Amino acid sequence: MKHEPIVPKAKTAGSALPGRTKRRGVELAAHVLRPTGHVVDAAVLDLSYEGCRIRTGEYLWPGEAIKLSVPRRGVIKAKVRWCEHGEAGLAFDPQTRKPTRARVERASTRVPAPFEVSLRRIGHIAFRVDVRDLSPTGCKIELVERPAIGETMHVKFEGLEVLEGKVRWIDGYVAGLSFIRPIHPAVFDLLLMRLKAK
Repeated sequence: MKHEPIVPKAKTAGSALPGRTKRRGVELAAHVLRPTGHVVDAAVLDLSYEGCRIRTGEYLWPGEAIKLSVPRRGVIKAKVRWCEHGEAGLAFDPQTRKPTRARVERASTRVPAPFEVSLRRIGHIAFRVDVRDLSPTGCKIELVERPAIGETMHVKFEGLEVLEGKVRWIDGYVAGLSFIRPIHPAVFDLLLMRLKAK
């Protein structure tokens, strides 16, 4: 009598997390490098500020330390948080300062970013505004309503949770925001790839 192989399931899957809204994003081709040296084809489906969700053809064990390789972005160390139905959630290694691809190390370096985001002042409605440049620690945005220096603003990139930023300076209808919770460098690189692919 033949027995079907048992495929274990994680206790907590991304689809089961309370309060998680379904995120939509551009698929990015990637590869998972397992500790055994085995390489698995994958696709990055969406991002959070500490990790990402991927599609994978193999079961990845929760707690497994892997490396995520994204073309033109280098290799990112991560841990598997959950795996179910051909998808897995990864948490990027907080010790990973940057992907292995060489990058400029200046914290103040910002990338020109002609993208739109949703911006909201506390107690006000949200507006779509243009981001002029972007870094893991902040951005320069165009304003609809003039805030006060030091005021907290809510910034929403498509496919990511709301990010809080403090107004550091205002020049006419342009302001500089400093993120209270910086974007992980690996997530920042993947976010730029997705935004540019639109």
